[in-house]
Amino acid sequence: MIDTTVFQDKTAVYYTLGCKLNFSETSTIGKILREAGVRTARKGEKADICVVNTCSVTEMADKKCRQAIHRLVKQHPGAFMVVTGCYAQLKPGDVSKIEGVDLVLGAEQKGDLLHYLGNLQKHEESEAHTSALKDIHSFAPSCSRGDRTRFFLKVQDGCDYYCSYCTIPFARGRSRNGTVASMVEQARAAAAEGGKEIVLTGVNIGDFGKSSGETFFDLVKALDQVEGIERYRISSIEPNLLTDEIIEFVAHSNRFMPHFHIPLQSGSDDVLAFMRRRYDTALFASKIRRIKEAMPDAFIGVDVIVGTRGETEEFFEDACRFIEGLDVSQLHVFSYSERPGTQALKIDHVVTPDEKHKRSQRLLAMSDEKTKTFYGRYLGQTMQVLMEKSKPGTPMHGFTANYIRVETENDLSLDNQLVSVRLNEWNEDETALKGTIISL
Repeated sequence: MIDTTVFQDKTAVYYTLGCKLNFSETSTIGKILREAGVRTARKGEKADICVVNTCSVTEMADKKCRQAIHRLVKQHPGAFMVVTGCYAQLKPGDVSKIEGVDLVLGAEQKGDLLHYLGNLQKHEESEAHTSALKDIHSFAPSCSRGDRTRFFLKVQDGCDYYCSYCTIPFARGRSRNGTVASMVEQARAAAAEGGKEIVLTGVNIGDFGKSSGETFFDLVKALDQVEGIERYRISSIEPNLLTDEIIEFVAHSNRFMPHFHIPLQSGSDDVLAFMRRRYDTALFASKIRRIKEAMPDAFIGVDVIVGTRGETEEFFEDACRFIEGLDVSQLHVFSYSERPGTQALKIDHVVTPDEKHKRSQRLLAMSDEKTKTFYGRYLGQTMQVLMEKSKPGTPMHGFTANYIRVETENDLSLDNQLVSVRLNEWNEDETALKGTIISL
């Protein structure tokens, strides 16, 4: 039995790095602490507990994690410092040595945070609790919105793919999930809290069902029946797991939005082979065509990594030609970062940092053009926008069904409301279209 009296009237701050899944899990950690009596610290208030949920997808991510920990230790002197997430799982020894850290929790332990906090007394030496990769098997449910309008529903965790450049399987373990019934229950709870939009998150969500004998398509069909939720978005799905039946279902669904995020990683078949990806460019192109045939207005975001080992100039040019020809809306561009223990380190050709930067900038410019072209098709149209709360005195923002970001005058009463908005010109920094509200 946990003595929660020690947590009464304590305050906490939370800092999250990395993916939507991390944000979802941090929100759940916050909920666990709130239920134990801990409140979120107000701006400028010194916290009693600091929780940092880390990422380790790149060397830069590791560096940002260390910087965040140092900053929070300085901002909240004397606070009990907890570090969890992928960096904590992969390098618990390194994290434990950071001054001010009291507790390091791995992938298997973070869901049981309360069991490790003790009496919140600072430690002379930090404690680290992590499990070996083979022992990471639990699935911690999470459906939270934190400070956001949208809910994030964790449907799956871990990955069995072991791509040559990636450490995520080592940080999160094998693919696993809850049941369809449990996901539906969480979606209904979100609807009861007033949630209108849920983003499905995970490491490899298309792999859903391995630990429950179900499929991702089963999950999609079941969630589509939940009353009260008006919008679902599929955060990211591998192209080889995005089936035609899923595409067809989304095309005719009133709740699943015409919005896809699909990792490509490279537009060169040679580089895809180096990466040990489970598809080629022909399959990827066929998925894009299928989506656009079924949903011409669909927004499609694509992940691309530049400068991986083996990516010669010729292969990069192949990739650029392929990506240029794709009818997609946005590129999420990442520079390759060497990760210890990965198979990619055995590949000979190494791309210099300067060349990585040049390639990244070239693809980012291509992305800007694709996004502007996509947004430009809808200038002057009236579309439904789910508004999100913003700070007083700043514009409100929201998204159309097909993920066009819209900016309107601030009206706090519109938070979490679906409104009809006429899409006008770009805003000053070209991050959204200005909108005129037509009706609620």
